[in-house]
Amino acid sequence: MKGPMSQDEKLNSVIAGCKKKQPQCFERLVDMYASRCYGYFYRLSGNADTAGDLLNELFLKVYQKIGSYRGESFNGWIFRIAANLFSDYIRQKVRYKKLLDEKQAQQTYADSDPPRREHFAADKLDLCLSRLEPELAELITLRFYSQMSFKELAKLRREPIGTTLSKVHRGLNRLRELMENENKNEKR
Repeated sequence: MKGPMSQDEKLNSVIAGCKKKQPQCFERLVDMYASRCYGYFYRLSGNADTAGDLLNELFLKVYQKIGSYRGESFNGWIFRIAANLFSDYIRQKVRYKKLLDEKQAQQTYADSDPPRREHFAADKLDLCLSRLEPELAELITLRFYSQMSFKELAKLRREPIGTTLSKVHRGLNRLRELMENENKNEKR
């Protein structure tokens, strides 16, 4: 008599079903990864609609490319696709809107008297993450929100693990500085 399946065995079974184009397996895969991937996109974009659109694109790509999955870390595989989609989104956004428009909108928001949404820790974190360099924000989001290991991050980024560790450390230090500044500004 065989015991209950491990998480890895369940995932491998779902992936095998997806490769055979079984709809119930793809639905299960979406259930397993949708919230983490949505969170990843939302943390990076700061916009629920954008995160939803990117999530839909991600699962379309996963459906199309599941046959190319060869048994490496599935987390790494799916988040590599997600990272590429987000990079494409940023390139397209910059191409069509220009960075200047975005900076003007941010300045208008900063100059107006907005509701103090930064009172909440998660909102402060989102605000500070948006002020980081995009690469550092992405690494921190992948590491802590999507729970990817440093080894998976390094492989995803195609760089030595020491470089990845250094970037995450630098990003966390910068994020800490930004959070401290927000706290100081709030006390004024």
